[in-house]
Amino acid sequence: MNSRTRLWVALAAFQVAFGLAVFALTRHFYLADRIPLNPGVAAILESPPTWPGPTVGSGPSSPGSTLAPPGPVTQDPAEISRQADEAFSAGQYDRAAALYERLLAFDPKNVGVYNNLGLTLHYLGRSAEALQKLGEGLAIDPQDQRSWLTTGFVNSQLGNTEQARTALTKAAQTGTDEQIRESARQMLAGLPPAK
Repeated sequence: MNSRTRLWVALAAFQVAFGLAVFALTRHFYLADRIPLNPGVAAILESPPTWPGPTVGSGPSSPGSTLAPPGPVTQDPAEISRQADEAFSAGQYDRAAALYERLLAFDPKNVGVYNNLGLTLHYLGRSAEALQKLGEGLAIDPQDQRSWLTTGFVNSQLGNTEQARTALTKAAQTGTDEQIRESARQMLAGLPPAK
């Protein structure tokens, strides 16, 4: 094997190892915390007169949703959030995406839901749509550290090195979550050098 072939084999092995490491690191972040509901929705959930609790039936999914979760459909955002996280953890990304889309119908300004939907869409192989959803979330809150981390991760997986570098730098400099900041720094260190 000549030196050029060895270089390409080593580079390919590094990319695979880097991809697996990033997947392992970022998956933990998305499963560690439940989707935070904004205070308005949390207050509604705690108020029985305006929110009587979960209702099970065949309620509609969010507008534009092409995926329907199997089984009974609840109208309780907290339960939908739990089911979405559970589906994501089990690798049922189609179902998780449908549930995250439904959550957006309850709270269309929830940046955490946009983040989780974006990551889920990426795992479904719908990365362009994932970046669109992540961008929509960042338009709502440009300082959301986790969304910057996810945007950097998705871009790095797509080979968009400069976009990944920009997003990961923002994740490392924004917010107060030290775990996210450290993960962003590690991903930055793993990116190929700037040209």
